[in-house]
Amino acid sequence: MDFKSLLANAEQLQAKVKSAQDSLANMSVKGIAGNGSVIVELTGKYDFVNITIRDEILSTGSENVSKLVADAYKDAKSKADNLIEKVMSDATGDISLPK
Repeated sequence: MDFKSLLANAEQLQAKVKSAQDSLANMSVKGIAGNGSVIVELTGKYDFVNITIRDEILSTGSENVSKLVADAYKDAKSKADNLIEKVMSDATGDISLPK
């Protein structure tokens, strides 16, 4: 493969990655804790979208609410990680990219 072809392939890959990153900004995932008592929504770029806390959970105390919010965030982040991995893998054709 000559340098010109290599450069063209790199530019195509760069365009695909940019497109994938743009699409991730418009995708979202929901992390759930406490059987749906707390729901945290993040974009595919980890931006916060929304949090839902059911009224009945508020009476369980601030420590419990804090724990459920943290658990819901961890669930959402894990789902976002998986989404990012899938979208980027689709865009790059499984080429290993640095993190």
